[in-house]
Amino acid sequence: MKPYQCHEPYDWSALLRLIQSEFAYMGGRIDPPSSMHRLSLEAIAAQARDGEVWAIGKPPIACVFLTPRTDALYVGKLAVAAHHRGKGLARALLALAETRAKALGFAALELETRVELVENHTVFRALGFVETGRKAHAGFDRPTSITFRRPVSKP
Repeated sequence: MKPYQCHEPYDWSALLRLIQSEFAYMGGRIDPPSSMHRLSLEAIAAQARDGEVWAIGKPPIACVFLTPRTDALYVGKLAVAAHHRGKGLARALLALAETRAKALGFAALELETRVELVENHTVFRALGFVETGRKAHAGFDRPTSITFRRPVSKP
């Protein structure tokens, strides 16, 4: 299955359900709670207008948000439905992110994951990402998030 970019009109509620379903495992594991809890249909539509939203499948079984930052393309809300994992969908979305980064003139992809989600750290390292920093959410005196980066290959 091939990724496609999501534009209005789109069933943003299907994307929200996918993200909520696939991020639910974080409940009780991470502190502060995931920003997924504040995600709305309007916020997803705004992401599609101001950045990019990509999905695979109809209804979506995988998705990713791409946001230009100062020196990297930020990869957010990467989600793959549990019953479709292991089929290369996350890799396909990250390959797409790399293609988009090149097209937009960025030399790197960047993403963040929570300190507690050690299985995500392992996956991202295996995909060529390296830790570049840690930060604390507002009100916390310890790191709560890890930033990972991966250079994009040159054309």
